[in-house]
Amino acid sequence: MSPNPDISLNDGTTIPQLGFGVFQVPDDEVRAVVATAIDAGYRSFDTAAYYRNEVGTGQALAESGVPREDLYVTTKVWNDRQGYDEALRAFDESLTKLGLDYLDLFLIHWPAPGADKYVDTWRALEKLKEDGRVRSIGVSNFHVPHLERLFAETGTVPAVNQIELHPNLPQAELRAFHAKHGIATEAWSPLGQGVVLEDPTVVGIADRLGRTAAQVVLRWHLDLGVVVIPKSVTPERIRANIDVFDFELTAEDHKALATLDNGERTGPDPEQFWA
Repeated sequence: MSPNPDISLNDGTTIPQLGFGVFQVPDDEVRAVVATAIDAGYRSFDTAAYYRNEVGTGQALAESGVPREDLYVTTKVWNDRQGYDEALRAFDESLTKLGLDYLDLFLIHWPAPGADKYVDTWRALEKLKEDGRVRSIGVSNFHVPHLERLFAETGTVPAVNQIELHPNLPQAELRAFHAKHGIATEAWSPLGQGVVLEDPTVVGIADRLGRTAAQVVLRWHLDLGVVVIPKSVTPERIRANIDVFDFELTAEDHKALATLDNGERTGPDPEQFWA
C-alpha cells in the first residue's frame, strides 16, 4: 500500500488525496480496471451516473475483499436528474447500481445554470446527508457565483468542489476561494487529457527525476494540496500513477510548471454547459 495521505473535509470526514477515476471506461471493462486499481493500492473511486459504469464499479469493489469502511466511493447526479425529488430518486438508483448501503461522497455533476435547479438539488443532498445515507456532499464544476448562491440560500458549504484542474488550467482564483471557505478542491482531468504530458517542461522534469510525465504532474497536484483522481485503463500506468509519494518537485520545478498556465480547458465551460 502506498502512503496515500488523507485530506480533511469541512464536515469532519476525510478523503484519500489520490483516488481513481473511471470516466469513459465502459461498464463491461470497468470491473477489471477497478480490480487492477485496487490491487495497485487505490481505495478511493470516482464514478458518476453519466459514466454508465456504476454497476461494474460496484461489482469490482464487492469482489475485492476490501472492507467497505476502507473504501471511499463517489458518484454524481447528472443534469437531467436535478431538482429535489428527482435527485433523491437518482441517488437511490446510483446506490442500487453500486450495490452499496451508503456513499462516501455525492456530488452535483454540473451547476447547469440554464436549468436553474442546482439549489433545489443541493437541498436534496442535504437531506441525504442528514439521513446518514451519504457521509459527505459536494459539487462539481461550480464557479464562485454558483457557490455563493448555495451559501446564501441554504447555509451549507460543500465539502468538495471537483473541477477541471491541470498545469494548463491551475484555477488559482477558484482554489483560493475554496481555501477561504473550507472547501476541498478535487481535480478532474488532472493530466489535461494527455496534452500536458507532451509539454517539454514536464518531459524535462520527468527525465531529470527518472519519472514519467504523468507522475510529475500528479506530484504537482499533491503539492498544491488538492485531491486528484487520475484515470487509466493500462495496468502499468495505473500502478505508476499511484507511485508518486517517494519523490519531490523543487521550487524551481514549480516555477517552471507555473508557466504552463494558458487557461485552456479540455472540457466545457460550466457557465455555458447545459445553459
